[in-house]
Amino acid sequence: MNNAKSSSRRKFLYKVGILSTTILYPNSLISKTIELLKNNVLNSKFFGVQIGVITYSFRSMPQDVNSLIQYCKNCNINAIELMGESIEQHLGKPKRDKSIPWNSNSKEMKDYRKNVIAWRTNISMKKFKEIKKLFNNNGIKIYAFKPNALRKDNTDAEIAYALQAGKSLGASHVTVEIPKDSAHSLRLGKLAEKNKMYVAYHAHKQASDHAWDIAMNQSPYNAINLDCGHYIAAGGKNTQQALLNFIIKNNKKIMSMHIKDRSSNKKGKTDHPWGEGETPVTKILKLLKEKQYKIPASIELEYTIPKNSNAVEEVKKCLNYAKNALST
Repeated sequence: MNNAKSSSRRKFLYKVGILSTTILYPNSLISKTIELLKNNVLNSKFFGVQIGVITYSFRSMPQDVNSLIQYCKNCNINAIELMGESIEQHLGKPKRDKSIPWNSNSKEMKDYRKNVIAWRTNISMKKFKEIKKLFNNNGIKIYAFKPNALRKDNTDAEIAYALQAGKSLGASHVTVEIPKDSAHSLRLGKLAEKNKMYVAYHAHKQASDHAWDIAMNQSPYNAINLDCGHYIAAGGKNTQQALLNFIIKNNKKIMSMHIKDRSSNKKGKTDHPWGEGETPVTKILKLLKEKQYKIPASIELEYTIPKNSNAVEEVKKCLNYAKNALST
């Protein structure tokens, strides 16, 4: 018998042995058996609710692709919103001289922008499909993509590139801040429809029940990336109950959420470890579970990381909080 067949036979007998023991002692060993049979399969979907993470949460740590994959593995997270910069750098995007400010009108900055546009409009989407495969092979699904290529000053070709890159990565939508200029959300909506890819708009302090109205009416491909923490931090009419009502009313247009625990204006808009602020994190997660909304909930780590910890450890805490909230 060759080594490959011998190895397969040993694995089969091992699993049969575990299953047989479980039948004899179901109460004491069933949970351990399930864990053993799963081996190292990542799973952050609890009771039908997909908990993910936006890779921005790991910004205090190295951002190369292999590191991002390892962070997800360490956290046991199987789904992400992927920031664009690390992927573009991995695929060879021209590097900017950091001594040149982003808003510079210098010849050097103009030349850099031309080089980036040329790179984005010429790169093969096969490269992004390879990235998708790399993450998928490690048990991680990319459900959203946040590239820095959807601004007003980006060309139509760059925006089309961003939409197609997101699609090639396996994402259902790209995310971007709500434009101040409604003409730009109209432009994005038209390009999104042309490329059959949703654009989900993210709000900060401008979050309100009507912040997305104009964009939603402009295109069926304009959608919502709801940051629950920012919604509460905006204060005013943005109460906990108003947030829950907004989710119910707009559940079909919310492509994904950012979950963080923030306080309202009265408490300085500070970020807190989950459970210590005013954002109804537990109620939000229970609502997703009860209504069976298929909306990924992205952990977004923004509170200050304790000195004896790091981003991975804090994301783990957030994930454990979510799991416990959904278990009760």
